[in-house]
Amino acid sequence: MFLFLRQLAKTLAMGQGLAGLICGTAVSSQYLAAEFQLNTPMLQSFLNYTLLCATYTSMMICRRGDGNILQILKRRWWRYLLLGLVDVEANYTVVKAYQYTTLTSVQLLDCFIIPVLMILSWWILKTRYRLTHYVAVCLCLLGVGAMVGADLLAGRDQGSTSNILLGDGLVLLSAALYAVSNVSQEYTVKNLSRVEFLGMIGLFGTIISTVQMVILERNELSNIIWSWQVGLLLAAYALCMYALYSFMPIVMKMSSATSVNLSLLTADLFSLFCGIFLFQYNFSGLYLISLVVILLGFIVFNAVPTPTATATSSSSSSICEEGCYENPGATEDASNRDEDPGRIPAEVEEEDEERRADKTDSSRSFREETDGDRTVERSTKM
Repeated sequence: MFLFLRQLAKTLAMGQGLAGLICGTAVSSQYLAAEFQLNTPMLQSFLNYTLLCATYTSMMICRRGDGNILQILKRRWWRYLLLGLVDVEANYTVVKAYQYTTLTSVQLLDCFIIPVLMILSWWILKTRYRLTHYVAVCLCLLGVGAMVGADLLAGRDQGSTSNILLGDGLVLLSAALYAVSNVSQEYTVKNLSRVEFLGMIGLFGTIISTVQMVILERNELSNIIWSWQVGLLLAAYALCMYALYSFMPIVMKMSSATSVNLSLLTADLFSLFCGIFLFQYNFSGLYLISLVVILLGFIVFNAVPTPTATATSSSSSSICEEGCYENPGATEDASNRDEDPGRIPAEVEEEDEERRADKTDSSRSFREETDGDRTVERSTKM
């Protein structure tokens, strides 16, 4: 129990660091859109992928053998191309959503990633969930419903309900794409390597984001009014996103994609307070209710471990083995065998004693018969 609570606390602590980074990206994006009318999601993503490429792709280039980038591209280039496309579009849609909806809504609607992650983890990673986990997810979705209701009531920020719905839809699409990316990330870091995942994402992400930026945002790029505030906010976003990408695989390797994303839901608390104090959002009781319900779902989910199909079958085998020793005598014999591997079982010793006794009796009878024959011979001679 202590080890479980310790692991849970460790996951929460590491998740809080990631949550702070997510809050940093959210605040910087919202500030760029609200204060400087800078709506360039592909530019922001391009900066992040460029940092990843410069760091991790360069490391792969310097490697030799099977870990070299050329060897990996020969075997799995098309998979990483698709994964890079999914990741780029996930970042694009979530940053684009900041133009149509509020910061708090973006953060809370991101919890839609949880049910998608559970489905993909069950299918791809063979994770098996229990009834408690599904109840926890339902609680999180109830929190999402409360948040959407509060967001619709706060339509003053966008001026029309259609814009709010568009922004919320983009967030939900981004959450689904992030789920695909996170499951792929968990599989890669647990079976291959963290550097390979980040290096390939950095390489293909840079290429895809560059093409998409030139096609979709060339007018916005030419109209940017550069200032030190704009540069600082772009740098803050890129560094927070780069740190998030770098540390996320470490935390994910120690736990799971679903657990990490549940822990990241606490970032909504940071975003809520930032939205109130930085962007003058009017506080609604539904925000607080949604946060409480989501946090309750997070606690319930983590209260019960999530075994995999392999682990479940292994534990079943262990239970069967333990069940074979329900007989106390068998248990005692098994323990005796474990304590002294060279010890002769009691049954064998008894059989040996019986054989020795039979041999002794046979020898006695043979000697008696022999002595009797000799006595008869002497009497005959006399």
